[in-house]
Amino acid sequence: MPRRERRTQLLGSALEVFVAQGYHAAAMDDIAERAGVSKPVLYQHFPGKLDLYLALLDSSCDAIIDNCRQALLSTQDNKQRVAAAIDVFFEYVAAESGAFRLVFESDLTNEPAVREHVDRVTTECATLIAEVIRDDTALPDPASRLLAVSLVGMAQVSARFWLTEAGGIDRPDAAALVAGLAWRGIRGYPKADEA
Repeated sequence: MPRRERRTQLLGSALEVFVAQGYHAAAMDDIAERAGVSKPVLYQHFPGKLDLYLALLDSSCDAIIDNCRQALLSTQDNKQRVAAAIDVFFEYVAAESGAFRLVFESDLTNEPAVREHVDRVTTECATLIAEVIRDDTALPDPASRLLAVSLVGMAQVSARFWLTEAGGIDRPDAAALVAGLAWRGIRGYPKADEA
């Protein structure tokens, strides 16, 4: 199998094991077995369990950030932008892979490298959103950033709550409820050319 395909296969197997068992309970033996390879093959691609976990975090974090970027670029209508950005988080936690557990529910968040990866989701998504807020409202950077972090936090926490405790609400309806709340708040800051 070509190296890139093998790496993808190993990451897929590792994701399944880490989601099911958590970082501390997962063993490289389990991952190698799940992938159908020997441990030496696994170690050829990833020198250790933390390296493998960080590679998974990279791809998971990149996916959320890229999806947030695409949501913001998908329209010039800010109400639709808010809805699309909120939905990014709901869609992510609803994915069958369970990858959100690595980012938002890791049992390894005290590890500085893991914390850095996890914080990158909030930081980079908030930066993207803050640019839109600043450009539209002419609010100063610190105010735009605070509002953006608040929107990201709202999206992330509500999506995780919906997944585990808001039974009976379909994903699109749940995302729309939260987007409605967010829009009612953020639209209170008028566009610079309307102020």
